[in-house]
Amino acid sequence: MNLANKLTIFRIILVPIMVIIPFFGIEGKIYGIPITYFLIDLIFIIASITDKLDGYIARKKNQITTFGKFLDPIADKILVLTAMIMLVEMQKIPAWIPIIVLSREFIVSGYRLIAVEKGGKVIAASNWGKLKTVTQMIAIILAFVDTYSFGECFLGLLRGSDLVLNLVVTVMMIVQTVATIFSGIDYIKEGRKFFKKA
Repeated sequence: MNLANKLTIFRIILVPIMVIIPFFGIEGKIYGIPITYFLIDLIFIIASITDKLDGYIARKKNQITTFGKFLDPIADKILVLTAMIMLVEMQKIPAWIPIIVLSREFIVSGYRLIAVEKGGKVIAASNWGKLKTVTQMIAIILAFVDTYSFGECFLGLLRGSDLVLNLVVTVMMIVQTVATIFSGIDYIKEGRKFFKKA
């Protein structure tokens, strides 16, 4: 097994570690942030870095494999959706956000399966897809360290750095959700073209 694939597996292993941290009941705060949230965020950041690193290594060292093509996108989805579900449980974001993300992933994954079966090519990420990925990571990373819930910045109750952080998280979550929807629409459009040709 090459290094790129090992990093992908490592990213998947980090997910259950991220999930079990709240069960340890770690008390205390770092810069006003609960240590539990800080540790979860740190693990998420490390996992996100491995996402970029394994792709870079696979391309640079020509270590692209069928196993990697299969596992890498699955690892990404597991990481992002797990983090979002945890944020819902922590009452930091509403449930409709991960529902939209999950629905989009089912649509895209379904298309990819059928496209492979019919000998079609995988659609390259659109600008919407790239925007989704960037804003999604930023939104999740900041949401774990934001001590307030989604949208509280609009209530006029927050001030200073609390207001700024919550506003950035809220806006990024909205942008990533919109980008998720439109990148999904792009896949549907391209999928229709492919099926017509097929």
